[in-house]
Amino acid sequence: MTINIGIIGAGRIARVHAENLAQRIPDARVLAVADIIPAAAQKLAADFAIPTTHSDYRAILDDKRIDAVIICSSTDTHAQIIAEAAHAGKHIFCEKPIALELPKIDVALAVVEKARVKLQVGFNRRFDPSFKRVREIVERGEIGALHLLRITSRDPEPPPLAYVQVSGGIFLDMTIHDFDMARYLFGEVVEVYAAANVLVDAEIGKAGDVDTAVTTLRFANGALGVIDNSRKSVYGYDQRVEVFGSKGMVQVANKTPDNAAVSDAQGVHSAKPLYFFLERYADAYLAEMREFLACIAENKTPPVGGMDGRIAVVIGYAAKKSYAEHRPVKVE
Repeated sequence: MTINIGIIGAGRIARVHAENLAQRIPDARVLAVADIIPAAAQKLAADFAIPTTHSDYRAILDDKRIDAVIICSSTDTHAQIIAEAAHAGKHIFCEKPIALELPKIDVALAVVEKARVKLQVGFNRRFDPSFKRVREIVERGEIGALHLLRITSRDPEPPPLAYVQVSGGIFLDMTIHDFDMARYLFGEVVEVYAAANVLVDAEIGKAGDVDTAVTTLRFANGALGVIDNSRKSVYGYDQRVEVFGSKGMVQVANKTPDNAAVSDAQGVHSAKPLYFFLERYADAYLAEMREFLACIAENKTPPVGGMDGRIAVVIGYAAKKSYAEHRPVKVE
């Protein structure tokens, strides 16, 4: 079954999905790409043999040949495009977050439910082979009763200031991936306590955000978790997970370009972690797109749906409130 795709947005993440769809997923066919910057759409189309470009995404929604859309536009457009795509009968893959405002998320999800189309949210880390393996180990009870979860997520460089100003802040932009991973591994989060500061770039503080944070989590099953974030890790993209339980522990270390270790008189040396998220999660981006298309072809429910996207935003707001008020906050 060939699934016809339209891509909305032609930026960095759209390029990742376009390359996977065009070169690695035989059952997908990208018919069109739309971007408010025509040159960006034309460049993406030329690079991946996409036959049609548009400056208005609605042309994709009006195209009866297109079965599904991949939404890679700016965050402030996601909810509206989701609703319009669902109304047009298109299945939807949307990058996170659905929106920064819960009422907009709720409206979009209501339209999706009424239209009975598929919606998958781009929490790609669930599809990373190592993190999936941890989930399988946890589900089979190999670690026993869950006690502690530790997630480390540190970027190699802070994002541009212009991005920080519209991102919703570190908890809704960066930590939101870790909140989803925490739910994926340990279940529902019922309470958070966040401490944060500006330790990397004073300009981030002037923009009203923080760049370093530690968030503690209390889960519905009684387990506890800790997430630590930094916007600047000088040694590369730092992505680690540790699950501790009554029967043992499982860890995921950083991915490196190679696993060679050199031992000499000065010490033991190995490669730094992969530098950026596009490298670290290349396998995950491909796997999540394959799963989305399989859900369409086989009429399955996507494993990361609209409610998963909503809950991660709710936890993000709870963390923001906790940081602002210096107290634990219930996730409600």
